[in-house]
Amino acid sequence: MTTLAPPPTPVQDGRHRAATPPVSRARRLFMGAPEDPRWARPALWAILLLATALYAWNLSSITGNTFYDAAVYSGTKSWKAFFFGALDSGSFITVDKPPFALWVMGLSARAFGYGTWQLMLPMVAVGVGSVGLLYRLVKRDFGVVAGTIAALVLTLTPITVAINRDTNPDPILVFLMLLGAAALLKAVRTGKLMPLVWSAVAIGFAFNTKMMQAYVVLPAFFLVYLWATNLSLGRRVRNLAVGTVALVVSSAWWMVVVDLIPASSRPYIGGSTDNTVWDLVIGYNGFGRIFGASSSVGSAGNGASFGGSSGLYRMFNDIMGGQISWLIPFAAIALVGGLVLRGRAPRTDARRAALMLWGGWFVLHFLTFSLAEGTFHPYYVTAMAPGIAALAGAGGVMLYKAFRDDSAARWGWVLPVAVAASTVWAVVLLQRVSGSGTVYTVAEVVAALGGALAVTGLLVGRFMKRQKLIGFAALAAIVALLAGPAAYSVSAATTASTNGTNPTAGPSTGGGMGGMGGGGGQRPSGSAPSGTGSSASSGGQSMGQPPTGTGSTGTGSTGTESGSSSGSSSESQSGRTAGGMGGGQVSSAMITYLKKHQDGATWLVAVATDQTASSIILESGQPVISMGGWSGSDNAMTLAKLKSLVKSGKLHYIVVSSDGGQGTNTEIATWVKKHGTAVSAYSGLYRLDASDVS
Repeated sequence: MTTLAPPPTPVQDGRHRAATPPVSRARRLFMGAPEDPRWARPALWAILLLATALYAWNLSSITGNTFYDAAVYSGTKSWKAFFFGALDSGSFITVDKPPFALWVMGLSARAFGYGTWQLMLPMVAVGVGSVGLLYRLVKRDFGVVAGTIAALVLTLTPITVAINRDTNPDPILVFLMLLGAAALLKAVRTGKLMPLVWSAVAIGFAFNTKMMQAYVVLPAFFLVYLWATNLSLGRRVRNLAVGTVALVVSSAWWMVVVDLIPASSRPYIGGSTDNTVWDLVIGYNGFGRIFGASSSVGSAGNGASFGGSSGLYRMFNDIMGGQISWLIPFAAIALVGGLVLRGRAPRTDARRAALMLWGGWFVLHFLTFSLAEGTFHPYYVTAMAPGIAALAGAGGVMLYKAFRDDSAARWGWVLPVAVAASTVWAVVLLQRVSGSGTVYTVAEVVAALGGALAVTGLLVGRFMKRQKLIGFAALAAIVALLAGPAAYSVSAATTASTNGTNPTAGPSTGGGMGGMGGGGGQRPSGSAPSGTGSSASSGGQSMGQPPTGTGSTGTGSTGTESGSSSGSSSESQSGRTAGGMGGGQVSSAMITYLKKHQDGATWLVAVATDQTASSIILESGQPVISMGGWSGSDNAMTLAKLKSLVKSGKLHYIVVSSDGGQGTNTEIATWVKKHGTAVSAYSGLYRLDASDVS
């Protein structure tokens, strides 16, 4: 069998080092390969250290997403809740995502205890790991300089910094997708089957992290393998068939197991219309995201305004521009230029295969996120960041070499054009936030002056054949193009309000849904740790210590992938209005009352939505029923089920609003008010006992 040989190691700094004896793996890890320039490994370690600092800075200020935090906490109390990804330890309803990310955080919490750093440890680890993995992948095909640039760009992508400081599942999704890419490229190079199988397994685990979003890269994976692998067409098709089987098995095993378990023996599948994971896959987390019609979201376009209206301009609008678009112009030009430069290479050319992979990764995500009419949040686009970063590094180095090569005269204009395009766009983005702070003003000056010097230096250096001037101009271009992303990334790392339900980086630039989805400044600050007695805001409870019941409950529109509340609810004698309660009120005093009078019930109370339930779970440490899921429209609770729970003594208290409210089943509300006993001290709270069930 003929296999594709890896490309020769690119010449670094115009020369090869003398041959050196083999070195140990440990020395190679810390000092780098003998053929690498001396600066290469220290530069990588510096980038990894920078990534760690950005993702873990001031860890105690991180609030996380209370929806997932509550599910992780519940999983530490019950292995059943852990397996199903249930919101509560009583396993009444699941979150609306598969549980792999919850398992990762849950195992950390079980090993080290529940708290901020325990939940954030896996997120920081996979975030930094993604940077290191991308470096390795790009370096192998395009050299040390390209790998270093790609790693630095990924590290400083603003939305990536924001989401890596959160407990949403996206950092784990990105890491698994990169593992899939690494295995795929190995399969292309070697022609062996097992790397392709492992690539499929990695994407399968990514599917069990965030379902259909993991499949966005699959067309590029299939195309690259089918095009570039040095095997006969028949063997390529056969191997892809085997890989597809591995993909299906690794993706579907949890779904099949859960759907085969009788509904009476497992929690309700949150976000589904028929209590099956399959419906969640093809509905709310599948076609609903693309076309806007989903089980829990409703009509087309609902939720899309978190990231602005759908369309090809979405990635460049006021909400999304500062999060991801800084290097999109450069990446697009580099992709086209790189593919043209490799146009006469053999079909199995490794560099072109890598360009096809990263280009496909970038283009597929760009089109999917731009045109999606369903629920869309800014932090989704962190999945696009590796593609942009890889193209910036690999494509940038290819354009630079072509620019310096006199024989490639027709390419003398491409690199300066790419730098100029992204520089102008960076200045536009920074102008949008003019006056938001000194760091953005400085970044704008650096971007403008650095970009001008870079373009001028490139052109003058090439005209005068001054290679050193071209080199310095290229360094100036890197500084200019990363000044804006760096400013936003520092903001994401140092501002507590940038994490939570809808994390973003940088200053507020406005957003849809009443300001939900703009910059981090739109989101209320995180709550105080349990035990302080202060009211928590909608952003989520601090995870600094496990629930104690002495603090206050979170109160806004938290929950999975919802927008942040732009203001606090009004206070009453019972406390703040809990999000999604439609008038029911939840306070520290009410939670203390409920715990005192729980009387052996499995669940502390039943409420309308996940947002409220998750806050109470984190506050009380007790199971809480969410009757309607995140939006309140899930059919998780029926009147017959409620009667059964009350009659068996598993539930005594339920909160309903005066008029049904969001997510409150009218039939249930009417029955509860008729047969339950109102707790006069707390608005909307009713007690039910077995004797109340006829």
